[in-house]
Amino acid sequence: MTEILKLLEEDSRYTPAQIAAMTGKDEAQVKSIIKKCEEDHIINGYTTLIDWDRTSEESVTAFIEVKITPQRDDGFDRIARRIYQYEEEESLYLMSGAFDLAVTVSAKSLKDVAQFVSAKLAPIDGVRSTATHFILKKYKDKHRSFQVETEQEERVLFV
Repeated sequence: MTEILKLLEEDSRYTPAQIAAMTGKDEAQVKSIIKKCEEDHIINGYTTLIDWDRTSEESVTAFIEVKITPQRDDGFDRIARRIYQYEEEESLYLMSGAFDLAVTVSAKSLKDVAQFVSAKLAPIDGVRSTATHFILKKYKDKHRSFQVETEQEERVLFV
């Protein structure tokens, strides 16, 4: 199963027939494993990684550190559920270290991100503080480089 999941994570366009050929498994077995993983929510969807900087679409992405007070009986979960329901939120993680939650947000402008933080995120009961970091340039995401390699740098060794 792990081998199939790694291949799908690498490229979700692989067909069961292609995966079967790469793993030496039967195509019906691959389809069955994929279906079971979808039913068990091991596979939670299929996405395409887009470099929005290469399009005319204007957007900004921010990484927001959130410090919260854990809630009685719910810990961090109640606040996390509230945050992940917002349309602007792309990802949300419980963290160890200096802050509790890491929220990735995308919006059309810096002002829209600021509005999200000040009007929606910061006022949530239990949120103690936020720190917003704007992503200026993506170099790599999900194991994929955003840099276009033009020519291999020529390396010369002088002895």
